[in-house]
Amino acid sequence: MSAVTVADRDVALIDLLDRLLQGGVVIQGQITLCAADIDLVALDLRVVVSAIDRLAAPK
Repeated sequence: MSAVTVADRDVALIDLLDRLLQGGVVIQGQITLCAADIDLVALDLRVVVSAIDRLAAPK
């Protein structure tokens, strides 16, 4: 019996996108813009990527 690895399987981009949307993904980051060692702008970013039916409150 041989093991099947991810590298051996063909996975379509749409399949990966479907899995991400069903489970949901949160992308978080921080950006600081500075000049001459002085912080000018600091941004905290958080993006939620998910299917609409997963984010909507159940009725």
